[in-house]
Order: sequence, then structure tokens, then C-alpha cells
Amino acid sequence: QVRVAESGGGSVQAGGSLRLSCTASGWTWCMAWFRQVPGKEREGVASIATSSGAVNYADSGKGRFTISQDNGANTVYLQMDNLKPEDTAMYYCAAGTKAQLACYLWSSAYTSWGQGTQVTVSS
Repeated sequence: QVRVAESGGGSVQAGGSLRLSCTASGWTWCMAWFRQVPGKEREGVASIATSSGAVNYADSGKGRFTISQDNGANTVYLQMDNLKPEDTAMYYCAAGTKAQLACYLWSSAYTSWGQGTQVTVSS
């Protein structure tokens, strides 16, 4: 099974930026970022199809978050700009190797998960 590991979280003031990185140990079909706040369900943030480069964003991040990849390094990035306090969460990288029509932002579509990296945005 593919393993993934995230990095790049931290604390920032509202309006600031952070870039998260996630490296997979092998080939993937889809990679995605999810986030979770204690007491709430994990929600999808953005996904990318590693072969086609097709991206998908949740409404919460559209216009502020950008997912990209370095295919040669099996690495995806999440550039987060204009961060808001409500973006505070644990961010998880996920990977799936099953061929799909699109990389949906459903937890069940991914079989490999990282340990998470904390993002804290202060007002």
C-alpha cells in the first residue's frame, strides 16, 4: 500500500499563506487534501488526478487554495492564500490507486492517509 507523509503546517495570521506538501511512496491515481476540526467530520479540500492533472476544489477553498503536483517526485502541494480563522484544522493528505472517472472529495475514495499536519490561523 502506498504511504503518504505531509509537511508544512504551522501558525499564521489571517490573510497569510501556507504551503503544505505531501509525498507518496509510489504511484497514485488521485491525491487529495482533507481537513478536520475536532468534533466535526473530515471534509475534502482539493484533489488532483496525478496522470491528467485535473483538479477539484471544495467551495471552501475555491479562489484561495491551489493544488499542484511534481509528478517526478510523487509530491502534491496545497498552496493556501488569504487564510481565514475558519481554515484552522488538521490537514490530511490522502492517496488512492483505484482508477476513477474523477478524483472526488470523498474519504471513501482514498485508501492511504497521512498523519496530518496542523494549520492554525489566528484573527
